[in-house]
Amino acid sequence: MGFFISDAYATGAPQGGGDPLQLVFMVAIFFAIMYFMIIRPQQKRAKEHEALLSGLSKGDEVVTSGGILGKVTNIGENFIEMRVSEGNTLKVQKHAISNVMPKGTMKSL
Repeated sequence: MGFFISDAYATGAPQGGGDPLQLVFMVAIFFAIMYFMIIRPQQKRAKEHEALLSGLSKGDEVVTSGGILGKVTNIGENFIEMRVSEGNTLKVQKHAISNVMPKGTMKSL
């Protein structure tokens, strides 16, 4: 059977499976990597989005997560009304607002 590859025999291999302290150390390292690569940036984005929503005021020009551009006309607790064109208003959830555009983006309204 060992024509191309010679057989390998383990001699003196540890029977216990390793040090339990080493396992705890590795789990802690993996958790730290997950925290700094995934959890922390997501929390930072959530804080920035919450600050954006709390800073909304009438007259702000906003873009929804669906890509609709409009001017804020009324702000409620959970919903805002935004004018998208002359005579057309939409009522959307606050959390659907993805960005506040610079003033003058919507020149026609």
